[in-house]
Order: sequence, then structure tokens, then C-alpha cells
Amino acid sequence: MHELINWLVTTIGAMGYTGIFLLMAMESSVFPIPSEIVMPPAGYLAQQGKMNMTLVILSGTLGSLVGAYANYFVARWLGRPLLIRYGKYVWITEEHFDRVEKFFLAHGEISTFVGRLLPVVRHLISLPAGLANMNHFKFTAYTLLGAAIWVSVLSWIGYFIGENQELIARYSEHAVIDVIIFSIVLVGIYIAIHRRKARSRMHS
Repeated sequence: MHELINWLVTTIGAMGYTGIFLLMAMESSVFPIPSEIVMPPAGYLAQQGKMNMTLVILSGTLGSLVGAYANYFVARWLGRPLLIRYGKYVWITEEHFDRVEKFFLAHGEISTFVGRLLPVVRHLISLPAGLANMNHFKFTAYTLLGAAIWVSVLSWIGYFIGENQELIARYSEHAVIDVIIFSIVLVGIYIAIHRRKARSRMHS
């Protein structure tokens, strides 16, 4: 891990904001590059005065969006016909597909936003969004919002903690736990509001 962190600091330092953008684009698509080891070193470089914090966060956020776009558009253009044609061989029926589509039409915004904050899920959430033909502008807005929050958290961890890799790892784990708790609370509030609206429609 020590060698990997040093390599990332060197790479980001050499490639600058382009390096952050490319690494986060890879992290947000299908490449197993954890954002927890990309953004803190960039935040540390900002603390050293070698990079600008605003541009660090912007580069990481836009990289995340581009990586999410890759999954979203592949699923949107290729996933639907492939699933309809071959899904039956892996027990994915058109009925299952319709359920996913209806779910994202109704709850795509909260799913995309929360998905961008959660480990593992953030790599995958773009796929069902693309399969369900989620509105492109809504997908972009909620992906950007979720990515910006997570990228900012990690960047500021690196900014305040510096090179101490054990502390970075510890605080990154705390950040993941905090984000999971926040997501659970947010989803709970969303469900409560959604049910209240549904009851109001039934009584009206």
C-alpha cells in the first residue's frame, strides 16, 4: 500500500489534474481503483501548495461523471437488446427488466445519488440506470452531486491529514461508515415522504 500511495502521489503530481481525472474515470467505471487511494494524495498535494483544491475536486468529480457515463451509455445502447435476447439463459426475463425500468423511472434520482456515495455500488449504479433509460439530465445531475460530495470528503481528508497513510486509511473508513449511515437515513426519509404522498393520493 505504501508503494501504491507513493506511486499515485508521483503520478498525480506528474500528470496533474489530468491524472486525477483519468484515475477517477477508471474508478467510476469498471476498473478496481479505489477512490480512497486516489483523492487523499491529491488533497495532500493541494495542502503542499502544489495543486489547487477547487481544481482537485472538480477534476475528481468530472472524472467520476465520465466513468459513470461509460457504464450508463454502454448499458443504455447495448445492454437492453442483449438482455432481452440472452437474459432468459441467466434467468433474467423481460418481466424482471420491466420491474427495473419502472423502479428507476420512479426512484432513479435517489438511487443514483445514494449509489454514488456507497462503496462497490458506485461502480455499478450506472448500469441499471442506463438499462432503464433513466433521463440523461437527471442521471448527470444526481451523479455529479453524489460524486462531488464523496470526492470532496476524501480530498479534505488528504488535505488535513497529509502523508500519514494509516490515519488516511482510518479516516477514510470512518467516512465510508458515516456516508452509509447518512444514506440509510436519507433513504428512510425518502420512503416516508413517498408513502405519505401515496396515502394522500389514495384519500383524495
